[in-house]
Amino acid sequence: MGREITNTTSNQKPQSEMSYTVEQLVAVNPYNPDILPDLENYVNEQVSSQTYSLNANLCLLRLYQFEPERMSTQIVARILIKALMAMPAPDFSLCLFLIPERVQMEEQFKTLIVLSHYLETARFRQFWDEAAKSRHILEVVPGFEQAVQAYAIHVLSITYQKVPRSVLAEAINIEGLALDKFIEHHVTNSGWAIEKNQSKGQLILLPRNEFNSPELKKSSADGIPLEHITRILPILG
Repeated sequence: MGREITNTTSNQKPQSEMSYTVEQLVAVNPYNPDILPDLENYVNEQVSSQTYSLNANLCLLRLYQFEPERMSTQIVARILIKALMAMPAPDFSLCLFLIPERVQMEEQFKTLIVLSHYLETARFRQFWDEAAKSRHILEVVPGFEQAVQAYAIHVLSITYQKVPRSVLAEAINIEGLALDKFIEHHVTNSGWAIEKNQSKGQLILLPRNEFNSPELKKSSADGIPLEHITRILPILG
């Protein structure tokens, strides 16, 4: 799943300008409590425009640590939902590390932590069941369902070369004609293919890669991605 980034096209110019301003504030003085309202507004802007800035959100969570009386649990919940949408990146864990345990014990955050665990362990059926019971928490962030579906496809694509239709349906929580259209779209745009199997029914053939086809694996792929390391180091520091 690709990470969400601020759109820089002309029709998104106001968003681009705001992104530049907020990121500049974070870079110049990330521990200045005066920028806290700007960062909170920027979280809401990310939600409404379906953009994403992990650095700005982490900066806000750090400021909440120094100004706990100013913490907005609504804003924190939105940050965590956006972080879930960024999987398989470790953003959710990075954000959770900065949230006090007493806040994590609130019901909505306990739910988000459970959802994160289901996604990390690829227990998609349990995830969708829990998400259905938690729509009042999740529906405030547009694009959540589509982002999780993209993550589920990512997990399947690095695990299998062939996936039964039923497994795909469970992973992305789509059935019937909607699933047919979903598969057709990926056959056209993502290199999928369809195979009929008498015993297993319809099989989806996924493109080969270094993960689902070990013979394609390169030795350089054994390490931890540099992108992940650079995200973790500032938190530990």
